Amino acid sequence: MNASPDKLLIELLFLDLTRCGRCRAADRNLKAALDLVRDELEATGIEVELARIHVQSAQQAGELRFESSPTIRVNGRDIALELRESSCGSEVCTDGCGEQIACRLWVHHGQDYASPPVAMIVDAILREVYAEHAMEHPAHAQPYALPENLARFFAGKAAAAARTAACCSAEEQRSCCDPADKAGCCGTSSAGGCGCR
Repeated sequence: MNASPDKLLIELLFLDLTRCGRCRAADRNLKAALDLVRDELEATGIEVELARIHVQSAQQAGELRFESSPTIRVNGRDIALELRESSCGSEVCTDGCGEQIACRLWVHHGQDYASPPVAMIVDAILREVYAEHAMEHPAHAQPYALPENLARFFAGKAAAAARTAACCSAEEQRSCCDPADKAGCCGTSSAGGCGCR
């Protein structure tokens, strides 16, 4: 990405900003980092455009070359120099079958963090501002392949949506069978549908 020298595009790409602790912490720490550098950016005439992008499909992930959740990019450059992941333990971060998918770990000064340290974000922003002309922004040389981790997540999300669409309404489920037989009649949240129809 070739950004104008007087403008920074900062992107937060995420899978879930409401329940995933790592995504929420990344958003919170990004806000804190921007607060710390705001005066300096204003003094140098740098305008910041902040984009929070909820990645909702495998297709969108491909278009964005999304590697892991959450991701922070400054002018198209991922601030994480290496990709590490682990399970975050959030129920929203599963493949739809209850298997955890891995969320990003952040490596800063040789230590792993569950969320990007504010200092890491500040460093990435200031590096882009002051070394902008010295740093090349190479074109994506490698073709993008959706990481298996994210492929499982989006496949599980699509399957869950299909199950929900195929099942009867909550009103129908309340009256279709005896409450003691609900699990067998209507299925569980991870079952393949309900027996009301």
